[in-house]
Amino acid sequence: MRITGDWLTRAGTQEVLAMLEAAGHRAWAVGGCVRNAILGEPVADVDISTDARPERVAALAAAAGLKCVPTGIGHGTVTVIAGHEPYEITTFRRDVETDGRRAVVAFADRIEDDAMRRDFTMNALYARRDGEVSDPLGSGIADALARRIRFVGEPGARIREDYLRILRFFRFLAWYGDPAEGPDPEGLAACAELADGIGTLSRERIGAEMKKLLSAPDPAPAVAAMAASGVLTRILPGADPRALPVLVHLENGEPPRWTRRLACLGGEGWRDLRLSSAETRSMESLSEATREGGLPAALGHMFGAEIATDAILARAALTGNPPPRGWRENIARGAAGTFPVTAADLMPGLSGPALGARLRALKQAWLASDLRLSRAALLALPEA
Repeated sequence: MRITGDWLTRAGTQEVLAMLEAAGHRAWAVGGCVRNAILGEPVADVDISTDARPERVAALAAAAGLKCVPTGIGHGTVTVIAGHEPYEITTFRRDVETDGRRAVVAFADRIEDDAMRRDFTMNALYARRDGEVSDPLGSGIADALARRIRFVGEPGARIREDYLRILRFFRFLAWYGDPAEGPDPEGLAACAELADGIGTLSRERIGAEMKKLLSAPDPAPAVAAMAASGVLTRILPGADPRALPVLVHLENGEPPRWTRRLACLGGEGWRDLRLSSAETRSMESLSEATREGGLPAALGHMFGAEIATDAILARAALTGNPPPRGWRENIARGAAGTFPVTAADLMPGLSGPALGARLRALKQAWLASDLRLSRAALLALPEA
């Protein structure tokens, strides 16, 4: 098989591969770029695998006038900048020892050894400078074309090397799997059997994988498989996946925000995912807005258009009721609306706590009126 793409033919990629080959080394584009080219998916990063040792790569880059950064030299990786693009170049490796979270690796001279330490068969694919694909395991191309997510070798052995591969299995299922075929039975069984190993992972790593998974166009089948295997409850206690496919259907062109989907799963397990401060604030606002039960315009005013949109969609999915008619326009109206009463309107008759209480009461009345009550109508309302 031969592949092509702008990522492969651009000057930087060709320069780096040619630099290694001209010095007598083997050099291949590897992993995600090759997989995505076969699947017709966008390619973001280009990783390169070679039999050259990292010190040799650095010396060749220097001789070619290219910047080289020792980003992971202990693991055999350096980053070379060519054509303003970064290329991670990693020496062929084989695992010597693993503990479920990290591996001790040794350099290897054979592409077959490098392929055997990768997670999924569709990631153990290599492409030469001319686009010719090498499939050292003999099954990667077929699995990629079938959108079949299969572990390299024995699934349990791959998972025990790094328990994060359980989550990667479901993330790849969401992004690249064939929903009609479903998950690979052996891989799913291994994930279920070894799910306790998730407890050895940092919550930051788990959170990063969940964000990627929930950002897929339709993560619902993968999340359902996570629930069936017992993995979901270990990550998000109290989560319920049943509303997620409804939410995906309701989104209908909305950007697939992972926060919205995480909120739709319910439970408070997301608080343990070590989200950033901004992400935590967003989730807290979204959870409050989803529970609030207010009208779309009120939610737009209180939380902003993005949170209000997510809350309306999540609430509709959770309750099984469609969003109210005109909800998008009303959210926009609320987000742009200004409460017509100010403190000055209530002074000097009121001050201190009484003034604050009256302002809050009038604002609640304004929100309950779908932001329709005028300043005069609000000021005419009797005090409670």
